[in-house]
Amino acid sequence: MQVAEKKAVPLSFDDVAALAADDMRAVDRLVAVSLKSDVALVSQVSEYIVMSGGKRLRPLIVLLAARALGYEGEQHVRAATIIEFIHTATLLHDDVVDSSDRRRGMDSANTVFGNQASVLVGDFLYSRSFQMMVDIDDMRVMQILADATNTIAAGEVMQLMNVHDPDTSEDDYRQVIYRKTARLFEAGAQIAAVLAARNASDEAAMVEYGQNLGTAFQLVDDALDFNASPEELGKNLGDDLAEGKATLPLIHAMRVGSKSERVLIREAIVKGGLGQLDKIQAIIESTGALEYTAQRAHEAADIAISALSDIPDTEYKQALISIAEFAVKRRS
Repeated sequence: MQVAEKKAVPLSFDDVAALAADDMRAVDRLVAVSLKSDVALVSQVSEYIVMSGGKRLRPLIVLLAARALGYEGEQHVRAATIIEFIHTATLLHDDVVDSSDRRRGMDSANTVFGNQASVLVGDFLYSRSFQMMVDIDDMRVMQILADATNTIAAGEVMQLMNVHDPDTSEDDYRQVIYRKTARLFEAGAQIAAVLAARNASDEAAMVEYGQNLGTAFQLVDDALDFNASPEELGKNLGDDLAEGKATLPLIHAMRVGSKSERVLIREAIVKGGLGQLDKIQAIIESTGALEYTAQRAHEAADIAISALSDIPDTEYKQALISIAEFAVKRRS
């Protein structure tokens, strides 16, 4: 008689974090050392945003993926720290570009320290990241991270071009979220494979995992902008609409809504602001835009999980699967 395969029990996020706790403590130590500067304001702004909370999801992926692929060295800690610094630099610059005043439930760095300090400290973190890349002393890792950083910068410009443009297509939107969000997830997972000296097939699997995980994460984030509380979201509800960004819930609502509904959303995107937020939330609800966005997120998460099929079955692989499941179930 054939014995049914035992299905792995999904891990909670706390379980996943506990699995990488020792590595993450090493990341925290390296972060603290690497943020030190003889310019006091650099350290103050850097520490304010890096230490301001968040789940450290991007470095966590690097750490877990490296362990899932059998890596036994220490450079994954440095790679995870680099990924966190690049991400933090983008947040500093994003909040200035978007005139955001909240981040992770706190005043944004530009609100506390000013736009000039935020931009310049973002530059400091980018340059510190490249110093740390040299310390890894692996040309492939440097290439992946340099390419990812350039792609993210291009994505920022692409998003800026799409602001206040109600004719932004779903394809345009997906290009932006790949460049701005998914590309860094992808780079982190790929670097883990490079450090572990895995074959091309395993490296491609990690690229697919990271890219689709990042896509799922951003899709959920954009849906939460219309149906989460500010406390859950860690920023102001409707920020994307206020900034004139046509995210997928709005794109879908315009695609299937009535003429009057399309006109209302188009005007809101063109003008920005939150004067019509309640009406637009109702349209998003009635047109099934949140469900559509959630479906696309689940599709991406399923692809991410499937990409891991040939990776050895370990608790670290299960942790990577659980992160993909968590990404589409989260409320913040």
